[in-house]
Amino acid sequence: MGQAGCKGLYQSLLDYKTEKYVIAKNKKVGLLYRLLQVSILTYLVVWVFLVKKCYQDTDSSLQSSIVTKVKGVTFTNTSELGERLWDVADYVIPPQGENVFFVITNLVVTPNQRQETCAESESIPDALCCEDSDCPPGEPVVAGNGVRTGRCLRAGSEQKGTCEIFAWCPVETKSRPAKPLLGEAEDFTVYIKNFIRFPKFNFSKTNVLDTTDRAFLKSCKYGPKDPYCPIFRLGSVVSWTGSNFQEIAVQGGVIGIQIEWDCDLDRAPSECYPRYYFNRLDNRFSENSLSSGYNFRFAKYYRDAAGVEFRTLFKAYGIRFDVMVNGKAGKFNIIPTIINVGSGVALMGVGSFFCDLVLIYFIKKSHFYRDKKYEEVRPGRQGNGKVNVEQLQNLQTVEA
Repeated sequence: MGQAGCKGLYQSLLDYKTEKYVIAKNKKVGLLYRLLQVSILTYLVVWVFLVKKCYQDTDSSLQSSIVTKVKGVTFTNTSELGERLWDVADYVIPPQGENVFFVITNLVVTPNQRQETCAESESIPDALCCEDSDCPPGEPVVAGNGVRTGRCLRAGSEQKGTCEIFAWCPVETKSRPAKPLLGEAEDFTVYIKNFIRFPKFNFSKTNVLDTTDRAFLKSCKYGPKDPYCPIFRLGSVVSWTGSNFQEIAVQGGVIGIQIEWDCDLDRAPSECYPRYYFNRLDNRFSENSLSSGYNFRFAKYYRDAAGVEFRTLFKAYGIRFDVMVNGKAGKFNIIPTIINVGSGVALMGVGSFFCDLVLIYFIKKSHFYRDKKYEEVRPGRQGNGKVNVEQLQNLQTVEA
């Protein structure tokens, strides 16, 4: 770089640049510019501040606790269990009332099981055999009920049989009843008590209506006419998911109860209340689907007069209810307000940039406006060798 180049670079560092504003008397571009300003201002006021409430500081780290309590009784009379009254201690699992609870609606009962030898179920593929060598002793039956003893048991002159096993005998062989045992559970109720807290704002709330009327919870049920009551009829919960209670009670299912809290803490605390949403979570689209339904097994153990242990095995079908809680809270804060106002002001510059493009590139006399906006100035030289730049007006009005 020569001496002249270095001198020019040095002088350019001391230059001062100022904008030149050109007022274009073009009604179409002016109208477009005002429409863009109004649109940006409407977006800022309506969407950013009124709908999204971006002037608030938010807290989505919700702390929540769920307590559930099911109520209802029913009576059954079956060959396995005889006459029996079912109350909440019999059909609700677990009994302590958590955010997940299960209500039994159907049962397969295998009574009087004892630890002894018997034939494995024919429905177990790994238990099928033709001779004793197919039943190596001491090996458990895959997906079966017990351990092989080394004998192949065949009925009469049949060529194939099943392995003898040491297990809780007799093994379960009955199929699921076509009609639910506890179909009347449709009228049972569940009381869902939800405690929440937003730690950032130290704000706590519960979904139970703040009232001094002690009879309120004894007489109310959740519904369109009473949205603040936390007591739900099980049949109604299932129907709100688009399912039929008597159908789902046969093979079981999974129901999701979603509690949503959206609290505006700039308002009174009484205006912060939950909204409930109900969905079926298991596969309900095919009655024969292996993924639909819900069941598990449990047993009750006893001892006879001789002190020998025996049990009654239950395969329970029913409805599992998952209570899930989400929410957020917002409160006015000056920092997000300033940030969003600044963003809105910056968007105004986008309107100017877009109108500039239209003015100098897309209208008929764009070359005229382009020449006025971008003016080329050539410096002259005086006798002392210094550059003399003609003074320009900072504001110029141009009429096409």
